[in-house]
Amino acid sequence: MHLRNSRVLSLLTGLLLLTVITQAQTPQNNTSQEPAQPPPPLRSPAQTPPSGQQPQNAPAAQPGQAPPAQTNPGDQTPAEPQAQQPSSDSSVFVFKKEVNEVVLHATVFDDKRHMVMDLQRNAFTVFENNQPQAITSFRREDIPVAMGIVIDNSGSMREKRDKVNKAALNLVRASNTRDEVFVVNFNDEYYLDQDFTSNIAKLREALEKVEARGGTALYDAVVASADQLKQSKLQKKVLFVVTDGEDNASRESLEEAVKRLQEEDGPTVYAIGLLGEEKARRARRALETLADRTGGIAFLPKTLGDVDEISSTVAHDIRSQYTIGYKPTTPKSVGGYRTIRVEAKAGGHGKLTVRTRSGYYAGQENASGGSR
Repeated sequence: MHLRNSRVLSLLTGLLLLTVITQAQTPQNNTSQEPAQPPPPLRSPAQTPPSGQQPQNAPAAQPGQAPPAQTNPGDQTPAEPQAQQPSSDSSVFVFKKEVNEVVLHATVFDDKRHMVMDLQRNAFTVFENNQPQAITSFRREDIPVAMGIVIDNSGSMREKRDKVNKAALNLVRASNTRDEVFVVNFNDEYYLDQDFTSNIAKLREALEKVEARGGTALYDAVVASADQLKQSKLQKKVLFVVTDGEDNASRESLEEAVKRLQEEDGPTVYAIGLLGEEKARRARRALETLADRTGGIAFLPKTLGDVDEISSTVAHDIRSQYTIGYKPTTPKSVGGYRTIRVEAKAGGHGKLTVRTRSGYYAGQENASGGSR
């Protein structure tokens, strides 16, 4: 009996060991999910990639707030084959344009500085490098805009931010319902405090991240914001920039910033300079250069109270532009800088002035990582 029991015990022990070894050699099914990655910091720097490298993608969000302006169907001229055509996915209005087409956004004034908004396609002539170009598409309506609000957060802005923030929000409220807006605050660094959104509360929260310290890295912030705009599918792009001083902290120069802004399909810059007498001339020149080269306007108000009215002027300007497309006679593959000039003539309007960008670097938009 004892011997039998010993053999049985040994057999059971052996079976147990065999079971343990078999289980150890068999891969176990992992039914649990890996823990979720923590969200990125709320205030992550808006990184500027080295020239020629693609910036990190930023998720696009639902566009804009205010109702769109009414469009008269008679304002549109049918596009020629392969010209710019509007299309819409489930959430954003997208311009799909033929790859060789250059698109301009133009504002027209008469000799009394009144905006002219009733011109037809045949009123315009486009010149690239002083050579007339054939217009391939023409639209006269309010189209959605991808917009970056870029606000100085340096120490001298502390007492000004409240009114500046209100003006920026009023600009958004006057926007197209399909606009996409982000917020960058900058001092000697720059921060993407709100990615593309249409949510006024989120934009307000981002604008209220007032630290009011450090220097002014205006050029770096503008270049980084221009790169951020490339993440939007919307073809029309705008930067609304507010500062109260001269750049004193950027790695980029004014010339390099202008070059980056003048990449193909680059943004239009609207700038407000709340400048005092000290160093005002250099700061004024910088803002005027950024705006003039991109087809925008630099405003230099005498009082802080003028900022809100300026934001309304900017909104009206953005909403009242002509969209003109043309195929350059010189292939884009040739590269290099191309000057642009647009003229307009129409009976009953006298002398007309057209404001649009002064030129572009052919092919540079793709080289810098922008997407169509």
